[in-house]
Amino acid sequence: MIKLETFNKAIYDTIRRATTTIAPDIDKAFKEALKNEHEGLGKAALEATYENMLEGQKNELLLCSDTGWPLFFIKLGEDAKLEGGLSRLEENVNKMVAKATDDAFMRATVKHPITGHDTGNNVGSNVPAFTYHLVPGKDIEVTFVSKGGGSECFGGTRYMVMGFADGVAGVEKFIIESYIAGCRSGKICSPSLIGVGIGGTADISAKLAKEASSLRPIGSRHPEPEIAAIEERLEKAISMLGIGCLGLGGSQSLFCVHVEYAFSHIGGIAVSMSASCCITRRATTVIRDDNTTVIKPLPDWFEGRRNG
Repeated sequence: MIKLETFNKAIYDTIRRATTTIAPDIDKAFKEALKNEHEGLGKAALEATYENMLEGQKNELLLCSDTGWPLFFIKLGEDAKLEGGLSRLEENVNKMVAKATDDAFMRATVKHPITGHDTGNNVGSNVPAFTYHLVPGKDIEVTFVSKGGGSECFGGTRYMVMGFADGVAGVEKFIIESYIAGCRSGKICSPSLIGVGIGGTADISAKLAKEASSLRPIGSRHPEPEIAAIEERLEKAISMLGIGCLGLGGSQSLFCVHVEYAFSHIGGIAVSMSASCCITRRATTVIRDDNTTVIKPLPDWFEGRRNG
C-alpha cells in the first residue's frame, strides 16, 4: 500500500521539479535551435530565454513566472492501493498544489471566472485538472504539467469543424493559420511545441491536442506513417514562415508538431491546435506500491494506448 506520506512527498517534488528544472528534451531542443538560428534578434531572444532558464534551474527558481494551470495526468494501476483509499488521491494532490504555491514553486494564477474570488493557492472548482488512464499493476505514475496561460487559452488554443472534403490539406491549412494568428496575438512564446487533435468531439479533439503538445517528447513521431507525414509537413511549413523566437524573426519558429487523432463522425472532422510554449514544464514520477519512487526523465503517456 502506498502511504500518504510517500504519495504527498512525490507529488510535491514532481511539481517543484516541473517548474524549476528544464526537461531533457526541452534542453536539447534549445541547444539545437541556438546552433541553427542565424537571425540576429531571433538568436538573441533564444540566448536570453535559455540563459534565464538555466539561472532559474541553478537557483531552484521558476523557469517562467506564468505557471498557469496545474494539470495532472495519472496512470493509475488497477490494483493500486493508497492509504485511506483512492478517493483521497485528489484531495491530497490539492493539498500539495496549495503547499507548492505557498512555497513559491507556483504562482497563484487561477481565480473564480465570475466573482473574481482568488483562493491564492491554485485550488478551486475543477482546478487542478485530472486525467486518468487505468493500467496494470499497483503503481501510480503521475505527470504534472504547468500549462502557461498564453499557450493554453490566450492565442494558443484554436478549434474548428471541417468537412471530409477539406481533407488533409484543409487540416494543415487550419493549423498553419491558427499558429500564425496565435503568434500575432503575442501570447505564444515561440518556438512552440504544437499539438494537433484530429477527430472526435470538440472536447476529445482539444484534449488530444493538449496531450500531444504537453506530453509527447520533442522529436517523437506518430507510429502511423500517414500521421507522421502530417507532422513533418507542418514542421517544415511553419519553419518557413520566419516567425522565430518570440516573433522576432528567424528559422526557429517551433520545436515540433505532434498529431493525435480519434475516429470522427461521418458529418465532419473536429480539428484542434494546442500550443505549448518553449518553456514547456512537465515532470513524471512513478510511486510504487513498496513506497519507493522513480523519476522518469520524460513522460510516456501514449505508450500502449493509441487508438486502442
